[in-house]
Amino acid sequence: MKRILVADDETHILNVVSIKLSNAGYQVDTAEDGAEAYRAALAHPPDLLITDYQMPNLSGVELCAKLAADEPTRFIPTILLTARGYSISPQDKTTAGIKRVIDKPFSPREVLACVEELLAGVEAERPMAESCI
Repeated sequence: MKRILVADDETHILNVVSIKLSNAGYQVDTAEDGAEAYRAALAHPPDLLITDYQMPNLSGVELCAKLAADEPTRFIPTILLTARGYSISPQDKTTAGIKRVIDKPFSPREVLACVEELLAGVEAERPMAESCI
């Protein structure tokens, strides 16, 4: 079962996304701020991270950048949730390893589709990487 870490300081968004992913068969861990998400990702690296852009203690971009700098968490695909109007530079996206940005408000189906697409891409890349060894 794939493990997904969802980090958002807005409880209702955390709950909606978590329920949608759990119902789709994913194991979901949650965090209510960036520092908590960072600790959780280091303790149990997820297969995918969904994080809010603006959170206390560590922003979503800062969280992603820290995880991208650590060997065990370097290649975790990440979806960044952001309020409309916030823009993330292409350089910040690349440096932080952010694969997708979804504007709020969003539909839970949109998030699930993005999760499935990213995880399928990770699986497709894995055999090729192993065959290059």
